[in-house]
Amino acid sequence: MRLLMFMAKRFWWKSFSKTLEGVEDIESEDQVADAVVVFMHVEAKDAADRDDVFRKTLKNVKWLANKRDLKRVVLHSFTHLGGENAEPEFAAVFMTELADRLRATGYDVRVTPFGYFNEWELGVYGESLGKVWKEL
Repeated sequence: MRLLMFMAKRFWWKSFSKTLEGVEDIESEDQVADAVVVFMHVEAKDAADRDDVFRKTLKNVKWLANKRDLKRVVLHSFTHLGGENAEPEFAAVFMTELADRLRATGYDVRVTPFGYFNEWELGVYGESLGKVWKEL
């Protein structure tokens, strides 16, 4: 798992083009303010240690959100962070379960369209923790 996380003043996204054949056709546009935006690269090796990777991912997202008392989270599949990609089905389920778990603990969670390239605009807070990279 590779995470590139931002404490965002604003994040806007719009679906652009489908990249995976098996996903439904979606036209989506949304935006949030004051959120943790998580660019996630779910890797093939994560399936072998799924529970530990899930726990650590959840912990890191909540840790960063708590640094600024942010209650909104956006999960964005971003397979450009290096490493070998997980199977799309595994990555999609992982992200859905992560979103569900965060919602169960009081976060407003959005997920960008999985299997799509998206347009986006990102405004990030300036402090050091405004941008965090983590490899699990």
